[in-house]
Amino acid sequence: MSQNNKRISHYLFWGLVLMVAPAISWAQGTAGPNQGNTAWVLTSTALVLFMTLPGLSLFYGGLVRSKNVLSVLMQCFAITCLVSMLWFVYVYSLAFGTGNDWIGGLGKVFMAGVEEESLTGDIPETAFSMFQLTFAIITPALVVGAFAERMKFSAMLLFSALWLTLVYAPVAHWVWGGGWLGKMGALDFAGGIVVHITAGVAALVCALVMGPRHGFPTTAMLPHNMTIVVTGAGMLWVGWFGFNAGSALAANGNAGMAMMATHLSAAAGSLAWMIAEWLKFGKPSVLGIVTGMVAGLGTITPASGYVGPAGAVVIGTVAGFTCFSATQYLKRVLKVDDSLDVFPVHGVGGMLGTLAAGVFASPALGLFKGQGFGTGISSMGQQLGVQFVAVIVTVVYTAVLTFVTLKLVEKLVGLRVGREDEIGGLDIALHDERGYDL
Repeated sequence: MSQNNKRISHYLFWGLVLMVAPAISWAQGTAGPNQGNTAWVLTSTALVLFMTLPGLSLFYGGLVRSKNVLSVLMQCFAITCLVSMLWFVYVYSLAFGTGNDWIGGLGKVFMAGVEEESLTGDIPETAFSMFQLTFAIITPALVVGAFAERMKFSAMLLFSALWLTLVYAPVAHWVWGGGWLGKMGALDFAGGIVVHITAGVAALVCALVMGPRHGFPTTAMLPHNMTIVVTGAGMLWVGWFGFNAGSALAANGNAGMAMMATHLSAAAGSLAWMIAEWLKFGKPSVLGIVTGMVAGLGTITPASGYVGPAGAVVIGTVAGFTCFSATQYLKRVLKVDDSLDVFPVHGVGGMLGTLAAGVFASPALGLFKGQGFGTGISSMGQQLGVQFVAVIVTVVYTAVLTFVTLKLVEKLVGLRVGREDEIGGLDIALHDERGYDL
């Protein structure tokens, strides 16, 4: 071969290498995490944690009397820390580790195998685990609203730890971790079953077991600071975009539709509750409109990734009127002291939304077009049956295990503070501090 031919061959070889190298690099890159999806899940994780700290903390803190505001803030903060540690030790493994249809295994205790390179789908498993942790944090924090102003701090910590282990982890595994409800086809996009039904039913059981606050229902127990209630409510609304749209686990059209459905349902729920209250009492209240927002958000949660805008508006509107009626019935007729209305808002809303997903997720509805299952009426009926089973099983399981947990805690440390401490306020009695010292 001549010198010129050798030179030409040399140039051709390196030219080919330069052309192929980007393709090789791109192919190798596809095996790693999707950067856009990862960025969205990380952002959503921060938004959902923002829902608890400071959103739910301020929302609940403003709703109680001033003598108990710090106790509620302390409970939400402590639950965040406690659940995070338990998640790291074993709860993540129970919920999402490889196990059976009922519970995950122990292969991921202490985050074993959760490394920088490990993936869940096309996002880092670290991001997935952190995202799911924020759901595990807010669920027992929601239950705080049922026993606010009367439970011992030690009892709250022990109850939350046991309840997270016995109720939240198994139900999360059933629905999202490869368990039997997920295999059966139950639709729960972002936590109607896992978060809202479990928290709502647990709240009702707590209220019944612990009994009412001293003075209920004859003594008015009004929110002490509506300004921070509205501030916390606004934070919940914003954070809920991470809760629902983040559950797509991707930065795509599904996340965008879930965000739109979430927002529309919140707005519709607010207006519906406001109208119901206006008609019944003659005046609309600020507390009513923000509670209607929470009802709309909680109810759309299980269906948010499956329904269209019109379906979201219907779900939110029905949620506002239904949860308002449930609140009035529980407090005024049954006289159950669920202090901050956790069951009628989250429990009833979660059940309603889970069943609604079995209807409005069907593409057969045209304007209400969804993407959850088949197009026929028979498919809709079949899916509704699956949703109904999921609701009933979750309600019964949560109620029984919550009751057993409360009774165990009662025997170990006692559930309720003494009468004098309750009347004086938990801030001083339990923490020797005051929320306000003006």
